[in-house]
Amino acid sequence: MNPMVIVSGGFAPVLREILPEFEKSTGIEVEVGSGQSQGNGPNTIAAQLRRGVAADVVIMAREGLNELIADGRIAAGTDVDLAQTPLGVAVRTGARRPDIGTVDAFQQAMLRAKSVTFPGSTTGIYLATKLFPQLGIAAEMAGKISNTGVSAVAKGDAEIAVQPVSELLHISGVDYVGTIPTEIQYISVFSAAIVAGSKDAEAAKRLIAYLVSKEATPAIRQGGMERPPQAR
Repeated sequence: MNPMVIVSGGFAPVLREILPEFEKSTGIEVEVGSGQSQGNGPNTIAAQLRRGVAADVVIMAREGLNELIADGRIAAGTDVDLAQTPLGVAVRTGARRPDIGTVDAFQQAMLRAKSVTFPGSTTGIYLATKLFPQLGIAAEMAGKISNTGVSAVAKGDAEIAVQPVSELLHISGVDYVGTIPTEIQYISVFSAAIVAGSKDAEAAKRLIAYLVSKEATPAIRQGGMERPPQAR
């Protein structure tokens, strides 16, 4: 049986880079599905597990994984932090790059933008419910936000994308501007765990062991991430 992994968008590009070597070295073929770490939609990882989607491993934002642990959907003691990445900004290729070097500059960039997009998951929740209210611009931003993500910027449907750096690098059609200021930064930690009731727990363990190994580190760094300073 091939293990099934459900991965959130922030870690998906890195997983795609890592899997070929893992499959070659182990002979284990991995099936991959996708889902959001948090939110209320039907495609969240939690919603998929609740309706019986079969999975052996989840890779997602730590906040969403903690919710699954509390809900009893994760095999006890199998969770591990894999990587972390800051929030960054991207614009369509060739477009003017806004100044985001200070908190005030970032605030003004958001106010000047005709449209801003970010995922509706963990980092989007932070932006909409914490950062924009903190900056006093929640009302001004409300009418120009979408949750389609960086693909909308590449298509010209949104002016600015704000989301984890790992989701912005190596995307055709966009220019990466940089990270948002440290004072308002949000570091996304992506974690893996075995799903309770996994039908292929041994293969799941081997995959997670590979993801935390030094062999996987170059792909993680190339994808705009770093290893967490310490495991949780």
